[in-house]
Amino acid sequence: MNKIYKIIVIGCGHMGEEHLRDIYFRDNIKIAAVIDRNAKQAQLAARKYGADAWGTDYKPWLDPSKTDIAIIATYTSTHLSILKECLKNGIHVLCEKPIALNMAQATEFYKAVKSSEPKVLVGHILRHNATYQKAAQMIQSGQIGFPIVMRMVQNHHTMDWDRYKKLLADCSPIVDCGVHYFDVMQWFTGERIVKVSGIKSTIDTDTPENSYNYGLVTARLSGGSVGYYEAGWSNNLSSCNLKEFIGPKGRISIILSGNRDKNREEGDLIELFTYPGNEYKQISIKSEYKPTYIQLLNLIGMIEGTEEGRPTIDEVYSAFKAAYAADTALRSDKEVTL
Repeated sequence: MNKIYKIIVIGCGHMGEEHLRDIYFRDNIKIAAVIDRNAKQAQLAARKYGADAWGTDYKPWLDPSKTDIAIIATYTSTHLSILKECLKNGIHVLCEKPIALNMAQATEFYKAVKSSEPKVLVGHILRHNATYQKAAQMIQSGQIGFPIVMRMVQNHHTMDWDRYKKLLADCSPIVDCGVHYFDVMQWFTGERIVKVSGIKSTIDTDTPENSYNYGLVTARLSGGSVGYYEAGWSNNLSSCNLKEFIGPKGRISIILSGNRDKNREEGDLIELFTYPGNEYKQISIKSEYKPTYIQLLNLIGMIEGTEEGRPTIDEVYSAFKAAYAADTALRSDKEVTL
C-alpha cells in the first residue's frame, strides 16, 4: 500500500474529531478538507489536524481528482443524501452508523451500496476492536457452549446535555448505539435476531419531543440464544458498561481498561469462567476502544481488493433492521417479529 489517500471529513463534531485524531499523522493519509455547517468548527478542525482546506459545503470536494475517500460523520438524518452524492461522483465512503432513521431510508442506503462501484464501509467500530474480536473468537470456538445469554448495558451519565439533546432529536439511543450491540449479538453467535420487545422511559423532562432517553430491549435469536441491551442518555443515570456472555460451559466478561480495579495499564480485561471445573482465566488485551485508523485501513483494503468489509453491508443492514424493530417495539409496547 504505497498510495497516499486524499480524505475529506464531513462533520467535525464528536465522531468527526475521533476520526481526525487517529488519521491526521498517518503517512498514507492526506486530509484534503474538513467540512462542517459551523464554519468556526470546520476552521478550528483544519488548524488542529493540518487539513489543506475547510468549508461548509462538501459538494465542491466530490471530485476524484481532489478526494479518494469521504468520511461521513454527520447526524444520521443526512447520511443517505451525502452517501448518494459521494457514490454518484465516484468517491469511496466510510459512513458512521446508523445508516438511516427508518427502514425505507435504510433499504435505499443498502441498495445504493450493493449497486455501487465505489466501496462503502459503515462504522461498526467494535468489529475492529481487538478485545471484541478475541471475545468473538472464544465464543465461536465453543469455549462457553451454546446457546448464549448476552447481557449488555451502555448507559451515559451526560456531562454535556445539550449535545445529547441534539442527538436525541435525531435518533434514539436504542438505534444510535444499539446497532453496535445487535450486530455483536449476531456476530458472536452466528445467529440472527428474530424477535424483540422491551420497555422505554423519558427520564429528563426536557428530552426532545417524540423521543425517549432510556430503553431496554430483549432479543431472541434464531439458534436459541437470547440477550438484552439497555441504553440511556441522562443527567440522572449512572454510567455503566456491562458486557457479559453466559453459556452452559462458562461465562465471558469484557471489562474495559478504564473500568478495571487494577492493572489498567495492561489494557482491557477478558475474564473467562469455565464450568464444571469452576476455573477462572484472565486475558489482558491492548486495544483501542475506537480504532478508527484500523477501520479506515479495512476500507482501503476493500478499495485495493485485498479485504472484505467488516462488517459487510448485509450484516450492517441486518443489525439496523434489528435496531429499528427494537425501537418500534418500545414505541408500540408490543413484541416485534423480524
